[in-house]
Amino acid sequence: MKKNNNAQLICRLSAIAAMMLAGSVNAAEAFSADSEWMTGDWGGERTRLIEQGIDIKMDYVGEVGGNLHGGFNDDKTARYADQFGLGAALDLQKLFGWDNTQAKIQLTNRNGENISNDRIGDPRAGTLSSSQEVYGRGHMVRLTQLWIKHQFFDNKLDVKAGYFGEGEDFNSFPCEFQNLAFCGSQVGNWATNIWYNWPISQAAIRIKYNISPEWYAQIGAYNQNPTQLEHGNGFKLSGSGTEGTVLPVELVWLPNPGNLPGEYRIGYYKSTAKADDVREDDNGNDAATTGNAYRSHSSKHGYWFVAQQQLTSHNGDSSRGLNIAANATFHDKDTNVVDNYQSLMFVYKGPFDARPKDDVGIGFARIHVNDDVKKNAELTNTANGVSNYEDPLFSPLRETEYNYELNYGFHVTNWLTVRPNLQYITHPGGVDEVDNALVAGLKIQSVF
Repeated sequence: MKKNNNAQLICRLSAIAAMMLAGSVNAAEAFSADSEWMTGDWGGERTRLIEQGIDIKMDYVGEVGGNLHGGFNDDKTARYADQFGLGAALDLQKLFGWDNTQAKIQLTNRNGENISNDRIGDPRAGTLSSSQEVYGRGHMVRLTQLWIKHQFFDNKLDVKAGYFGEGEDFNSFPCEFQNLAFCGSQVGNWATNIWYNWPISQAAIRIKYNISPEWYAQIGAYNQNPTQLEHGNGFKLSGSGTEGTVLPVELVWLPNPGNLPGEYRIGYYKSTAKADDVREDDNGNDAATTGNAYRSHSSKHGYWFVAQQQLTSHNGDSSRGLNIAANATFHDKDTNVVDNYQSLMFVYKGPFDARPKDDVGIGFARIHVNDDVKKNAELTNTANGVSNYEDPLFSPLRETEYNYELNYGFHVTNWLTVRPNLQYITHPGGVDEVDNALVAGLKIQSVF
């Protein structure tokens, strides 16, 4: 794999920062299993910085995916993708006396290759999910977060502004799996070309109102600018190329029955940018047949539901036990390739007394392609005079893809988790002609 200059730059900056602050740190302190950071507390300097309001963030995620069986191309291989992160969370009350004010800056660099695009899925259709969720929006350094946040009226009102993505606050979800269908904000995975997940940042404002300790509501506005996806625009702050605004709204409930926390989200989004119809032209006829341009809609929309609930504790220890989570998203049938998605996950934290910080997880996901997308492909094939799937001009017919993952997270130290996993993908890309695939994965998460 080719080395990337940006990745090397982040590594060097991280190493220099650690050496500058390390002082009298010795190797045992730096690699202590009980430390939350691989580089340790830098002789106490890191804790002092946090007390002063500066929390330096350095982390790494690496993911391996290997096709064991099936898929579009069953020649065995393995691919590796990774992500470096470097940033700082700032408490501006401690630093400058600005009451109830925080800020954050985060740089991200992604590298590597993905097993899903050409081995698991037919390259003409791809896969809907990805066996390596960390892949994408790379090989460059990006400004992922640059924001300031302030709380008003005894912390009832929380306003955040700057550059960040929707998934940080809306439809947010943890990433305890390797397959993309179980990881992070799912709306961004299926809302085609409008909702940009990590590591893309957008000019944005988010306003949250805490109704009670268990309830809050929030609304946001995010600049929709496709040019920020382009290579070389990782630090673009101008509004040139703007096509519209994404407007999400969400209600969140945070129950805690019997000291077993839960989180329930229901939300809606609307994009004000123009969006092409997936099938019809301006006259309501099939564009693939008429040859006319696809109809342009003035907006697109969708909604979501997220549920997370700890169901049990382990011998009275609430940090251990069974957790359940479910996700569902529904999208505009006129303009979106995927019209609905659902997933269900179970994670048991601390399954063994000898390994109280390990976890084991299993997930199931269904991704359904809009029926009009399939019909449009059928009409395109007819217009092109092709009917054989093996013909390079054939447009594969997509319906439903299913993803499954079983994983075990080894909590090696407080700063290192290693998560081997097995994934099974049924109808990759939603294409029936592609063999079901078995993928072996390995996810490494480390905090420096």
